[in-house]
Amino acid sequence: MAGLLVLIAAISGFLAVALGAFGAHALRRRLSSENIAIFQTGVQYQMYHSLAILAVALIRYWATPSTWMTYAAWCFVLGIILFSGSLYLLSTTGKKAFGPITPIGGLAFLAGWVFLAIGSTKVV
Repeated sequence: MAGLLVLIAAISGFLAVALGAFGAHALRRRLSSENIAIFQTGVQYQMYHSLAILAVALIRYWATPSTWMTYAAWCFVLGIILFSGSLYLLSTTGKKAFGPITPIGGLAFLAGWVFLAIGSTKVV
C-alpha cells in the first residue's frame, strides 16, 4: 500500500507542478485574474495534499500500518479530485455548476486530516 501511495503522490505532485506552469503561462492570457486565482488555489491545494499523501505513505512504511492512515490518504486523494478538479473546471469553463463540488472536496480534505490525527495515536 505504501508503494501505491508514493506513486499516487508522485503523479499528483507532478501534475500540480505542470498545471501550475500551465496556469502561469498558457492561461494567463485567456482567463480573468479572478479565474487564474481560482485555478492557482486548486494547484496549491493539490500540491499540499500530494505531500500529505507522501507523508502518510512514509508513515505507513516506517510504522505499523493503521487503517486510519489509509482512510486519511484516500480522503486526500478524493479531496484533490473533487476540490482541485472542480476549481480547475470552474475556472477554465466558467460553468458555475462545478462550484458546489468544491466544498465536498474540502470536507474530504478535512476528514483526511482528522483521520491522520486519529491514526497518529495508533502509530506512536
